Amino acid sequence: MARLKKTVAMVGMMGAGKTAVGTALARALGVPFLDSDDEIVRAANRSITEIFERDGEPFFRARESEVLARLLRGPPCVLSTGGGAYLADSNRRLISEVGIAVWLRADLDLLWNRVRHKATRPLLRTSNPRETLRALYDARVPFYSQADITVDASADLSIEGMADRVITALGARPDVLDGDMT
Repeated sequence: MARLKKTVAMVGMMGAGKTAVGTALARALGVPFLDSDDEIVRAANRSITEIFERDGEPFFRARESEVLARLLRGPPCVLSTGGGAYLADSNRRLISEVGIAVWLRADLDLLWNRVRHKATRPLLRTSNPRETLRALYDARVPFYSQADITVDASADLSIEGMADRVITALGARPDVLDGDMT
């Protein structure tokens, strides 16, 4: 069994599969799975939507950075980050210094198919959520492309298949995994 040497931070758009693939990846590597959004909700004792509505996005982003720093300094794990977390220079820098960023790259149609029926996406509460998603996608891709590793999502690939793709990509990095994955 391979040993994870540093935290793997899953980055990418909402709907890319960061939580689902991250959970499967953590299970395959025998390490904890953490979700930065879940940690923020737990600390604030409010939902992400409630935080956005009451305190605004800048407040949320500040809490997000604090939580990321704390989680990245803990034992190696698989960490799912919120879709906007990787946009901040300080978050990108910290993730690459302490862990490794894995971008789950998915095209706009796949993302839309995955998020269009979910009411838990505060940034998509607009009159034209698909156009909002496209604008977010266009604005965020240049940031995500700075990730240490990129793994392409595919609609016909299972969650475990995606996790296997991530493991293969991580295996090419001697600074991430010790030992054999077989």
